[in-house]
Amino acid sequence: MAKETEPTQDPTDDLIALLDGADRLPGAVELRSRSFDLLGLRPGAFVVDVGCGAGRAVAELAERGVKAIGVDPDERMIAVARSRWPASDYRIAGASELPLADASMDGLRADKVFHELAEPERALAEAYRVLAPGGRIVLIGQDWDTFIIDSDEPALTRTIVHARADLTVSPHAGRFQVQ
Repeated sequence: MAKETEPTQDPTDDLIALLDGADRLPGAVELRSRSFDLLGLRPGAFVVDVGCGAGRAVAELAERGVKAIGVDPDERMIAVARSRWPASDYRIAGASELPLADASMDGLRADKVFHELAEPERALAEAYRVLAPGGRIVLIGQDWDTFIIDSDEPALTRTIVHARADLTVSPHAGRFQVQ
């Protein structure tokens, strides 16, 4: 008798579902729009969205007339992005090895990426390499140790916040300072 097993879902599919859920949260559209505005890009400008995920921001940037390229190290993520927005340019690459020429981008955007990197400083150096003079970098992320929780249990709150931060590769990446 054959044993029946439940099919396992690809972890990337779980991440896509999580990201899609985050896109539906109040303020998500406004946050992405603000990040686009901070790039200061005009139509025809070149921008790379590092860690583009399922590609929504790349498609929205293209709607603004920007020549956007999405990069993500996950082949499945890029396949989903291409299926959702086939007219956009998506490439498989990590944040520290961008498949772009030196000084070729007018802007670089990374949302929910740098805190997942073991060496975020390498990705930042790579960002500077591909950025044209006068270009802008917009990084969106959080410092996982600085959550504010209104609680009557400060010790428990600290335990929860620190336990969550410990699940992240670089929980303090949000503290970067540009020198």
